[in-house]
Amino acid sequence: MLSILPSQDEKTIAVQFSGEATKEDAKRLEEHVKEEFPEGDSFNVLAVIHDIEGSSLKGMAEGMKFDAKHWEQFDKFAVVTAKDAVESFAKIGKYLPGISVRQFDKDQLSEAWDWLQEQ
Repeated sequence: MLSILPSQDEKTIAVQFSGEATKEDAKRLEEHVKEEFPEGDSFNVLAVIHDIEGSSLKGMAEGMKFDAKHWEQFDKFAVVTAKDAVESFAKIGKYLPGISVRQFDKDQLSEAWDWLQEQ
């Protein structure tokens, strides 16, 4: 399930995943992007991951690829999750070609925000 979180940066969409990512989640994210970036401006994504099921990793990545017309808008993608999930989430980059992807431990939320705001 996807929840849209308050963002600390106007160029960043903050989301939280828990359980399994669904098509409805992708649809909700698409609506949010259309509202926040109607002119097609680029944006970053901060994804906080809690207890996501292993089989959902590809589903989550597919959800992030929700609409080809938004694909070129993605800039950076920060994944904040438990340290033991690092290997799994490092693989997400292969589903998101052309996007800077970096994984942060669950205690590094502040560092993730800093990285997203770097030019």
